[in-house]
Amino acid sequence: MGLATQITPSDVRRTATLTVGLLMGVWVVDYVDRVMMAVALPFIGQEFTLTKTEQGWLITVFSLVYLLCQIPGGLLADRFGSRRLLVVSLALWSVFTALTGLAWGLAVLLVIRALFGVGQGLFPGASFKAMAERTTPERRATAAGAMLASNQLGAGLAPLVVAPLLLAVGWRHTFWVTAAAGVLVGLLLWALLPKPLPVELSEPVQVRQAPPLSSVLKAPAVWKFAALFCATNMLGYGMITWVPSYLLEVKGISLLKTGVFSAVPSLVMTVTTILGGYLFDRYFSGRARLYVIPLLLCTAALLGLMLMADSAEGFTLFQTLALAVAGLSTMGILGMPVRALPPAVIGSGMGVVNVGGQIAGVITPVLMGWLVDRFSYTAAFGLLIGTTVLGALIAVVVPQRAEQFTFKEVS
Repeated sequence: MGLATQITPSDVRRTATLTVGLLMGVWVVDYVDRVMMAVALPFIGQEFTLTKTEQGWLITVFSLVYLLCQIPGGLLADRFGSRRLLVVSLALWSVFTALTGLAWGLAVLLVIRALFGVGQGLFPGASFKAMAERTTPERRATAAGAMLASNQLGAGLAPLVVAPLLLAVGWRHTFWVTAAAGVLVGLLLWALLPKPLPVELSEPVQVRQAPPLSSVLKAPAVWKFAALFCATNMLGYGMITWVPSYLLEVKGISLLKTGVFSAVPSLVMTVTTILGGYLFDRYFSGRARLYVIPLLLCTAALLGLMLMADSAEGFTLFQTLALAVAGLSTMGILGMPVRALPPAVIGSGMGVVNVGGQIAGVITPVLMGWLVDRFSYTAAFGLLIGTTVLGALIAVVVPQRAEQFTFKEVS
């Protein structure tokens, strides 16, 4: 306890605040880089004469490789430390973002986007580990909520930044500009990320003895949350990928208006995700189902109203309300594993959970693209109502308390 007693509460708050702020900055760049492809899809599709299904594959191939890197990324973070892996990840994805602007056809784009998935796939496990090592358990869901809210902040800022860039310099140069932003954020992270807190402050008392990695990877509770994250994350991937094209092609609004209309729901979801982390820590950490299930069912109902809207403004209004409610549920879905997993293995554990979320990223873009090609955008967005209700059903069986996360020794 000697080292921990030398650290004041203000030191703990300063460490947590700086860490979360830096990680939020990286996550914003992460999501700008991802969403940029969705905003640019109509232009890339026109230049290379791609069907909607082929355009969906440009998102899905990234998501597939990103998925496959989740557990290895978490293991590498637990083995070699978060700081180095964070910077390596940023460097790799910045390189492949820049190379996207040099592509000359679908096949090359698919290869580059796959390698881009490797760079970004190493990041989530390292970011959760960096956050867990620098926060206390009782405030970890709030910190994680703020960190993950930056996903939506990046998704909201991306159309506002990317749409004017696309019009001003074209889609190829736009990728080069955002690659430079990634390099800059990586240098700031390397220089400013604080040292981890002493283990006495960062480890949950009930799991002070960290379980072996093999038992974490086989824990049923962790995989239940992976299934829940898969079902609920389809909403985010579907909206990010296909709303810009829908607004341009079906509602006939301009690219700049598309950027604004696409940004508003994500920016609102940024606020509600942060609020949801606070509410979960404060009132619902031991009763996640009571928190998550009503929010998911409300989200599904609002998505139904979104589909019935006649105008682009009405569509965006109900999309915004749906994503706002979904944002409140985010840390109910992820807050329990974030609070319960020891920092020593949180990279691996959250890597497993994020595998579920990224299965959604693999399935959703291409499945919705196929539904648009074969049926309509209504059918494609209707899929998201079904998966959100499915998430509410899975939430019935997930653990609600930290002590339900049991890890058995593996012989």
